[in-house]
Amino acid sequence: MSSARLYRDDHGIPHVRAASMLELAAGQGLITARDRTWQLEWQRRRATGTTAELVGESGLGWDRLARQTLLVDTARRAHAALSAESRAFVAAYVDGVNAGLRHDAHELSALEATPQPWEEWTPLAVFHGQHLLFAGLGGELWRRRLEAALGEQAHLISYEGIPANGSNAWAVGGGRTASGRPLVGGDPHRVIEQPGVYMQVRLACEDPPEPCDVVGFAFPGVPGVQHFAHAGDVAWAITNAAADYQDVYDEQSPPDDVVHERTETIVVREEGGYREESVEVVETARGVVFEPGHSLRDASTVLGDVGFEALLPLLRARTVDDVDAALEHWVEPVNNAVIADVHGTVRYRIAGRVPTRSADGAQWTGWLEAPRHDVGPDGQVVTANERRGPESEAVGGAFAPPYRARRITALLRGRSDLTTQDFVEILDDTLLGTVPALTALVPGAFDGFDGRMEADSFQAARFAAWRTALVGRLAERPELAALFDPPAEHQHDAVFAAFLDPTHRIALSLPTLAGAGTPFGIDLAVLAREALEEVDTFPPATWGETHVFAPTHAVPDVDGSALSQPAISGDSDCVRCTSSYPAQTDLCSRGSVARYVWDLADRTAGGWVVPTGAAGDPGDPHHHDQLDAWASGELLPIVTDWSLLDEVELS
Repeated sequence: MSSARLYRDDHGIPHVRAASMLELAAGQGLITARDRTWQLEWQRRRATGTTAELVGESGLGWDRLARQTLLVDTARRAHAALSAESRAFVAAYVDGVNAGLRHDAHELSALEATPQPWEEWTPLAVFHGQHLLFAGLGGELWRRRLEAALGEQAHLISYEGIPANGSNAWAVGGGRTASGRPLVGGDPHRVIEQPGVYMQVRLACEDPPEPCDVVGFAFPGVPGVQHFAHAGDVAWAITNAAADYQDVYDEQSPPDDVVHERTETIVVREEGGYREESVEVVETARGVVFEPGHSLRDASTVLGDVGFEALLPLLRARTVDDVDAALEHWVEPVNNAVIADVHGTVRYRIAGRVPTRSADGAQWTGWLEAPRHDVGPDGQVVTANERRGPESEAVGGAFAPPYRARRITALLRGRSDLTTQDFVEILDDTLLGTVPALTALVPGAFDGFDGRMEADSFQAARFAAWRTALVGRLAERPELAALFDPPAEHQHDAVFAAFLDPTHRIALSLPTLAGAGTPFGIDLAVLAREALEEVDTFPPATWGETHVFAPTHAVPDVDGSALSQPAISGDSDCVRCTSSYPAQTDLCSRGSVARYVWDLADRTAGGWVVPTGAAGDPGDPHHHDQLDAWASGELLPIVTDWSLLDEVELS
């Protein structure tokens, strides 16, 4: 049992206090297991490819992919290669997890499951599994299908970057703030899960040789804080850099140059019992075969490294240079990092391993040197997955549309008195950048609409309903039918469905299509007028009537019905990213999974929030006690005074 002490604030957020880094790691592991028992078991099963044993057929596709892409093998290799100090840190965390695992997790009990002990490599597998589909694999499969279906006109169905993943992060120098110290703000965008993919935590080590006191967001199952944190003297944040570090290769079926192969067994739950499915795990000279005819090469598997050497240095960081040095160990996901410290330094860098390639693209020849630069006290850094010029061109070829980045930049422009409240308001900004391009299809029809996707707005609802009707008409056009009925070589497992949905891709591509006039020979203006006539026949009420909070849950038959479903402002390309799926649903199940403002003048002047709460148990009072604040665009206070926290027993 860890000798760490645990405290909680009014929202149940854990603050762990220990005399050494190892005790701190054990304490973090223990409280994570107590707060997120079933989630840790689910993540362990995701990493090991054993989810179908719990959920049946719906888990089989992921389990095959996890086995075939060697998640456990890579985690074991990466764990074996860790320094002794990092290995001890991870081991202490796993000891804490195993001490804290409970056997009364609500969802797992319903499935007759019991949380299983963790191995020392499990956190590495969990982290790697979280990000396997965070890079280019799904997008590459879509590109191939798209080009096969539409040929030279494929570029008209274009949406840069990964539709399911993005973030905002920005920082300004002290010359731009009321306090004279830098500010950092942002929010990651992912599928909104219940409980959340990030958990708020404070980690404080009181060992004089290596003290730390860090507030930030951690992945349940991973020690330390990884992507977003404030360490007192330095703070950092990231967005997805949309880098190209996964290559897909064509393979013969069966492959002709197998390096290694084995057969594994997946247990699948079914009515009345279980069955077994065999899966072939095959490596070729190019990569790991993830489906017949295709292999994958990715940075972590090639290196046998998932970046865990960065975890301890990040906790110990005191300056921008310290964080920068720690991120030299980062592998994937490849991120845009924004870092600022009390000394006034504000830095942008790309963190992660991006391969350099031979002229024909067939060989990886080395690793790109990370682009980085500092801005002065009157400068700013804004990153929202967009194309950033030479910095981005060096790492990839497909990036997010520029709307969020442009809007944040515009809201910061000319300001020299910025406060944390200004950053909160930027996070809550609902201006949709795509509105002018789309409404140009029906001149004058939306003259009263200011482009803000506010929950109480009739005009926002009318615009969204019209957009949905337009997407529906496009999806029915025979010119695009090939997208919906691809040949066998471009059909893939349902695990890739989020990347291969033609209707969603058409919706994302509307600004490009609108700019093309008559894409594929389709008179888009005619379709737009027809869609508007349909909508105005039965006008909608407000955007919030249909755009409501709808988190997903990994376990079947467990949904958000126990939660309120507040009306949600924002939309996919707003700074306040709360995505919808035109022609499919207005429900918000993807978007901002955390929000934060880090103030380098006073950590408690900033704030943070997640969509639901600190606890994973639906019966816990802190399961969703942050939902109202998140839905209304507010942040919760960051409490650092130990006397204002409640100490609780870890036993």
